[in-house]
Amino acid sequence: MQLHLSTWPEVETYLQKSQGIIFPIGSTEQHGPTGLIGTDAICAEAISHGVAEETQGMVAPTINIGMALHHTAFPGTISLRPSTLILVVRDYITCLAKAGFTKFYFINGHGGNIATLKAAFSETYAHLEDLQLPSSQKVQCQIANWFMCGSVYKLAKELYGDQEGSHATPSEVAVTQYVYPEAIKQAPLSSKVASGHRIYGAANFRESYPDGRMGSNPALATPEHGKQFYDLAVGELSKGYLEFLNQE
Repeated sequence: MQLHLSTWPEVETYLQKSQGIIFPIGSTEQHGPTGLIGTDAICAEAISHGVAEETQGMVAPTINIGMALHHTAFPGTISLRPSTLILVVRDYITCLAKAGFTKFYFINGHGGNIATLKAAFSETYAHLEDLQLPSSQKVQCQIANWFMCGSVYKLAKELYGDQEGSHATPSEVAVTQYVYPEAIKQAPLSSKVASGHRIYGAANFRESYPDGRMGSNPALATPEHGKQFYDLAVGELSKGYLEFLNQE
């Protein structure tokens, strides 16, 4: 069930049986010469819809702009500042908490969002307490990074070994190939790819990682691999979501 394709009476009826909602969140950023700029949002959205189908849950509209300031030296990247993303997340949750939602499960596709999301949850709890909403004490938020699922990580190591890397990875590119086979990209990739550099500002990042990849070989990705990663992530996160709903 998708929030934006529902009517308000349907949402009201849903809330009578569940107060949980799944939030896909990703990023709009460069993913190397062959990775789609929307990769992180595409993966999070597709997997969130799969989890909703498995659990009879509701999916919120995807937050497809994340914290990707270090990628902004590459054309096409759009980023929010951490402070802006915190307010966006806080306001999203506050609106839905007023309606009666209390369990917010963020399925995340971008590593750069993790610290900001955790800060946003803390800001939100404090904000809801200040508002003194009847449900404020019941609101709980959890982040679930699909790419860090144990089963996903294991398969990535089996398929790609050290060539999985840490950005523009074949695993995430494979998921986008499965979701959008008509948008598979081809480009020459240098066999030498940078890795191990610390991340500072945008200009420094592009200097350290000139083609946008971080130790990865996305040429290894296939749509068939993407289906495997999708199925594993949906299975693991569906279990995680149900456990989250049932915890006090």
